[in-house]
Amino acid sequence: MASANVLLLPEPGSGHLMSLIEAGKRLLTHGGDGLTVTVLIIRPATPESASEVDSHVRRVAASASGLGIRFHHLPAVDPPTDCAGNLQEFKSRYMQLHAPHVKAAVSDLGAAALVIDFFATAVIDVAHELAVPTYVYFTSTAALLALTLRLPALAVDSDASDDGTVDVPGMPPVPAGSVPGFLGDKKSPNYAWFVYHGRRFMDADGIVINTVDALEAGLLAATAAGRCVPGRRAPPLYPIGPVIDHAVEPSNEPCVRWLDAQPRASVVFLCFGSLGWFDRAKAHAVAAGLERSGHRFLWTLRGPPAAGSRHPTDANLDELLPEGFLERTEGRGLVWPTRAPQKEILAHAAVGCFVTHCGWNSTLESMWHGVPLVPWPLYAEQHLNAFELASVVGVAVAMEVDRERDNFVEAAELERAVRCVMGGGPEEEGAMAREKAMKMKAACRRAVEEGGSSHAALQRLRHAIRSGATTCNGAAPPKETTS
Repeated sequence: MASANVLLLPEPGSGHLMSLIEAGKRLLTHGGDGLTVTVLIIRPATPESASEVDSHVRRVAASASGLGIRFHHLPAVDPPTDCAGNLQEFKSRYMQLHAPHVKAAVSDLGAAALVIDFFATAVIDVAHELAVPTYVYFTSTAALLALTLRLPALAVDSDASDDGTVDVPGMPPVPAGSVPGFLGDKKSPNYAWFVYHGRRFMDADGIVINTVDALEAGLLAATAAGRCVPGRRAPPLYPIGPVIDHAVEPSNEPCVRWLDAQPRASVVFLCFGSLGWFDRAKAHAVAAGLERSGHRFLWTLRGPPAAGSRHPTDANLDELLPEGFLERTEGRGLVWPTRAPQKEILAHAAVGCFVTHCGWNSTLESMWHGVPLVPWPLYAEQHLNAFELASVVGVAVAMEVDRERDNFVEAAELERAVRCVMGGGPEEEGAMAREKAMKMKAACRRAVEEGGSSHAALQRLRHAIRSGATTCNGAAPPKETTS
């Protein structure tokens, strides 16, 4: 029997690219006989990001050579130049510009199905023209998915709440301060594009989502039941998470060796993702909060990006830290000024909590290892993630983050949250977060085992792909404007 070739179209950002590739690996293992996977590679708009993607592709090609994953590089296109700092608009339009090349690849490579990043919904039409089933891969939470599906109705709703809260089926009302920044201004091109994506999700043959049923059960149930889009039921949902690389390779980094000497669950780990960096004011607040907390800590501190780059630089500790801080905390704290092996650190028995930006990949890694969270959201949908993790899932202790001051957190607030999670105060909130994190660890691991919810969702997805069924009716919704 000929193999069914599944084409994957990731957005070229590292988090999106690697997550969809990992999902492709899952398709091919434990029941993936008769399938092959071809990843359509879009050249990033900057040389720095292009080099990063090339490195990822080489690494995956070398490590997964026996799985049947292939790579197909799409022709380069000129990126849009008039997005004026609107990142979500830029990503959406850049993916849209590749539609003719995606169509050619779908035709030339004999695609049985196309799985697209959620920023690429503008290419659904070209796949449907060729009668190829198309699935959206959603790298973030079921909460953001539900909100995005609700967005077309919210965009025309004149009965918005006075306090700015947003109704998302399956969770408590979302406070205005927890709504993603790119959805806070209805006049923004970013908002218009997410309204567009919310509409186009309904034209997909299914939505594959990187979450776990036990983690977001209420949201998944509400979405599947059609509560997000009035009068319409969502396409089939396939929650196959946590889609993360579970393998932890020993790095022998000095920061890990330092952890080896610390007592079990005694260390506060602070790390803020591949784009997270702190200026002097934030670094001073963190230093004061950690010092006053009295707890051990491992702090990954990064400095501002170089000109023309989005990626942080190695931190200059003399410039960023208060005078005498390193000497006063010597022995119980380590400030690591460069990239850290986050997965290896979260897997370490010495780590007791994770102060994080709440990127979804980092959150899933933390849940996989049962580490409770102290959210410090910085950008994208992270404020929504932070609200959900504290108020719905219960694995986090929230902090007051001042979005008007570039997401500033006062030292006393960090001290309070750290003490709470680490068990240094009378609050029950920290104990509940620690207990719930361990329950989520067990739930995540059960989900991907044979018979688990994510394993079953993956089986359903494979069956749908092999059957070749498509819900395409040939009618595409009106195009959104791009500016």
